[in-house]
Amino acid sequence: MQVFKVATFNVNSLRSRLHLVLPWLEEHRPQVLCMQETKVPDESFPVEEFEGIGYHVVFRGQKGRNGVAIASLDEPQEVSFGLDDGGPADEDRLIRGIFSGIAVVNTYVPQGQSPDSPMFPYKLEWFRRLREFFNRHYSPDQPLIWCGDLNVAPQEIDVHNPKRLLGHVCFRPEVWEAFERVKEWGFVDVFRKHHPGEAGQYTFFDYRVPRAVERGLGWRVDHILATRPLAERSVDCWIDLTPRKATKPSDHAPLVAQFSL
Repeated sequence: MQVFKVATFNVNSLRSRLHLVLPWLEEHRPQVLCMQETKVPDESFPVEEFEGIGYHVVFRGQKGRNGVAIASLDEPQEVSFGLDDGGPADEDRLIRGIFSGIAVVNTYVPQGQSPDSPMFPYKLEWFRRLREFFNRHYSPDQPLIWCGDLNVAPQEIDVHNPKRLLGHVCFRPEVWEAFERVKEWGFVDVFRKHHPGEAGQYTFFDYRVPRAVERGLGWRVDHILATRPLAERSVDCWIDLTPRKATKPSDHAPLVAQFSL
């Protein structure tokens, strides 16, 4: 049986997390690692470091904010960047390609800042544009992975204190609805397939909260979704908290899924 392992990790400044990302790749050897918030301009991306451990890497970014990248064991095919509907392309928020024969779309969805910020309707519109993007380029009948930091906690069990956090730009009805419309295009939440109804499983722990990981004060805002033909072949999906507990961590943890092909 051939196994396809994919992971997503908001690294929150790649050059500051290479001491975590590279050893993690060497230990776990996923076919694909999707990264967000790399915060690296393209001319400064640490390509040689990834190549030195046997990974190809494609990327698009800028200094100090946003940025997406995909590291892969096999050479990527048909790589492109950004939304292509004539609006803001946001190339440093979306990267896609074919990796080991599987179509992968890696996104860093706008966070939204605050409900009264112009970035909040921009976030909702981004989800709408993303569904149309999937309509143009893919079919729900084909194997496809959509993953990344999607900046939405879809259910009450995806945050540690739903009553207090309700209304946050990542945890409110408008965002749930926008996310659900994209999901209804044909995606399955792979983590929830394997952990239905399980609370306390989080990928993000705010730096500002003392001992957030130890106290379980987190959010599940990083996701791996797959179209049904591929989701049916998923055999496991888990969150690896080890890098979040390490020295100088990202505020996110890797999420990993495994498929039998």
